Amino acid sequence: MEKADIESIPIQKTFDLKDEKDAYDAAEEMVKIGFYKEKKGFKVLMPKASKNTAKRIGYIVTTTVTSSLRKENQERDIRYWTYHHDKEHYGIVLVSSKVVEELDF
Repeated sequence: MEKADIESIPIQKTFDLKDEKDAYDAAEEMVKIGFYKEKKGFKVLMPKASKNTAKRIGYIVTTTVTSSLRKENQERDIRYWTYHHDKEHYGIVLVSSKVVEELDF
């Protein structure tokens, strides 16, 4: 999927994360808001300043979302894409697979 396609996915909320603690909080908030209530996804921005920090943040977000959905007995069929958002940020877009299908992506 191209960056233009990724950025055309409707977004409920964007999280600008700085560290690992922010990642846990954002993932929990995403699950609390829900992936299935609206036909929208979530965007996570991570700093490019430290590649290792961005990798850890991305790993924490994706695994925490999956495990939290399991704990809440919600469907874990989430798709995500990572990309270069801008000069200072990497980005991840997380969205339900059903929403991706409904929006014909």
